[in-house]
Amino acid sequence: MPDPVLPRIARSDPRATQDLLDRYGSLLWSIARRFATDPADAEDAVQDILLDLWTKADRFDPSVGAEASFITMVARRKLIDRYRRRAARPQPQALDEALDVPAPEAVATADRTEDVTRVLDVMRELPGERRRVLDLALRVGLTHDEIASKLGLALGTVKSHARRGLMQIREALARVATAGATVARKGDA
Repeated sequence: MPDPVLPRIARSDPRATQDLLDRYGSLLWSIARRFATDPADAEDAVQDILLDLWTKADRFDPSVGAEASFITMVARRKLIDRYRRRAARPQPQALDEALDVPAPEAVATADRTEDVTRVLDVMRELPGERRRVLDLALRVGLTHDEIASKLGLALGTVKSHARRGLMQIREALARVATAGATVARKGDA
C-alpha cells in the first residue's frame, strides 16, 4: 500500500499534488461524471473537489480509514452540495409571447411625461416672481447668480423664491398623489 498523499498535501509538498492527480484523478472523474450534466460540468466539479481536498487534507487520519474512502466521501459530499444548490436556484423561464406588456422604457417615459405635466401645471399657479425664478432655473438652466442679474433681484431673494416655489410644487404634487390614491381605493371598492 503506497504512502498516503493527503498528509503530504497538508504539509505543502510540491510533488504531492501531481501524485494525488495520478493516483486518484480517474476516481474523481468517474464520480463527477455520474453527477454532472456534461463533460465541462464534470471538469468544474473535479476542480471543486480538488480544492476541497486541499483545504481538508489535514483532516485525513490513516488510522480511521483508507485514503481512497476519505477522498470518495469528500467528493460525494461536495457533488451533492453542488447539485443541491443548483437545483435550489430558480430556473429562468421564457415569457409568454402572447402577453402584450409595454417595454419598461415606454412605461418610464410615460410616467416622466405625466410628472412633468403635473409640475408645469403647478408652476403656472405660482406667484409671478417664484414662477419666473423657477422657469429660468429649470427650463433655461440659469444659475441663481444669473437669474438675480437677469431679473434685477438680490441673490438671497432669488434663492428664497426658488426654495419656496419648490416647496409649493412638492406640496401640490403630494396633494395630487393623495387624491389619486383615494380615487384608486374607491375604484377598488
